[in-house]
Amino acid sequence: TGSGTNSQGNHYCTREDSSSGSTGYHYSNTNDSYYYKNTDGSTYYNSGTGYSQYTSPSGQTHKST
Repeated sequence: TGSGTNSQGNHYCTREDSSSGSTGYHYSNTNDSYYYKNTDGSTYYNSGTGYSQYTSPSGQTHKST
């Protein structure tokens, strides 16, 4: 696991699932949006302004505005 700030000023944090060996991370961006990639392969994005999108491990995408 680790965390820091990238060159765009966005905060990130990574983590590893010890049982599966897969790595997940999340970004907290300077524009109030954030993005998660989970260890199960799913992803979640929130724009910070009301839009969000979730993609399941099987690739199904769910959006809300």
